[in-house]
Amino acid sequence: MPKRIGLYGGSFDPIHHGHLSIAQAVADQLNLDEVLFLPSAQPPHKTNVRLLATKHRAEMVRLAIADFPLFSLSDYDLNRLGPTFTIDTIKHFRQISDPDTALYWIIGADSLAELPTWHRIAELVDMCQIVTAARKTAEPIDWNRFRPLLNERQIESLSRGILDTPIVDISATDIRSRLAKGSRAEDLIPQAVNQYILHHGFYGESPD
Repeated sequence: MPKRIGLYGGSFDPIHHGHLSIAQAVADQLNLDEVLFLPSAQPPHKTNVRLLATKHRAEMVRLAIADFPLFSLSDYDLNRLGPTFTIDTIKHFRQISDPDTALYWIIGADSLAELPTWHRIAELVDMCQIVTAARKTAEPIDWNRFRPLLNERQIESLSRGILDTPIVDISATDIRSRLAKGSRAEDLIPQAVNQYILHHGFYGESPD
């Protein structure tokens, strides 16, 4: 039977319960064999944002997914130079996978709205199934914004990939803000990740 692999990219600065909840919900609904977490070295939409060092973000992902049998860490995007475009990541995994392997790129509802700005989006939609984790009550998508870039078949693929998943309302920005103010965030992140952050003093007023 062909393998079904989920690819979940992001800055993961830091990884939190929301990321894990999305990945597990998508894996359950699509019967995935594996979900690869891919921390990005430099996300194209965050070129002016200072991110924690790649080795620390990767280690936090490793700690967070340790108890999830289907989850794995990939450092592929961390070892690339320049902006981390999703199309290049998908091309890599398409090349190293069996031809019949199904690849699913996992995003959140906010990223779906940004897709018209993504690099070579039409090619990306054709190379994998983009899966959007969204709430059942989410506002309808204005597909007219996509039509200058995608044909109806590609738009239908994006629409088919929207999954009704329980989304934990957590943001990495809020976590960093809490920690910078000296507040606690252990309710938002895995215990091992919280201990790692506290040990290194990350996200405080004087980050490492």
